[in-house]
Amino acid sequence: MLEKPRVLIVEDEATLATGIAEALRFQGYECDVAEDGAAGLKAARRGSYDVMLLDIMLPELSGFEVMETLRGEGSKIPTIMLTAKGAEDDRVHGLKIGADDYVTKPFAIRELVARVGAQVRRARMDRGDGDTFELDGAIFDLGRLQITRGEEEIPLTPREGEILSYLRAHEGNVVTRDEFLLQVWKYPTARVETRTVDNTLAALRKKIERNPADPQIIKTVRGKGYRWGG
Repeated sequence: MLEKPRVLIVEDEATLATGIAEALRFQGYECDVAEDGAAGLKAARRGSYDVMLLDIMLPELSGFEVMETLRGEGSKIPTIMLTAKGAEDDRVHGLKIGADDYVTKPFAIRELVARVGAQVRRARMDRGDGDTFELDGAIFDLGRLQITRGEEEIPLTPREGEILSYLRAHEGNVVTRDEFLLQVWKYPTARVETRTVDNTLAALRKKIERNPADPQIIKTVRGKGYRWGG
């Protein structure tokens, strides 16, 4: 199975931090939350994170101070700064001291998730991570969460990468919905009334199949589940 990308959220607004973490976890990320700048700096030094989301206005230490300290210590953790609406000077300063991207509050969660995914793919590409193979005319790079078909580069979420990795690892076997819920979603029990698996697989097929109506990569086994078609 793929190693889940890890995200550090340094944000003192508890409701916002919780909402961001829940959205990212649903997409397959692991998240830790720090509620002030000092705690965020300590966590960033201690943990191995793929991305840090860093608010500017924080107790103890500001986001700028955290960023400057980490970069001064040689840390290359990809960082997206969360800035107030219209604070152009803050955005410029954040980029100058080493931030990789910024998102202006209030922001759409979908945009933030997409930007996190872009930073994860870039970081994994820089590290040379990869589980790469060719299938049905496309190049799959699960380590970098990306598929290339012709000239088109198609990004994957961590959850989608996990699904493909799990199916491929169990090639020849039918993977049931309950098994997906237990092994990929990590639900405590598979007995959950949900269309989560089917909806996620349908969206994934639209990304990766030449013809989603006649899937060749992710096959449906009627009444049982799914299997790797490669």
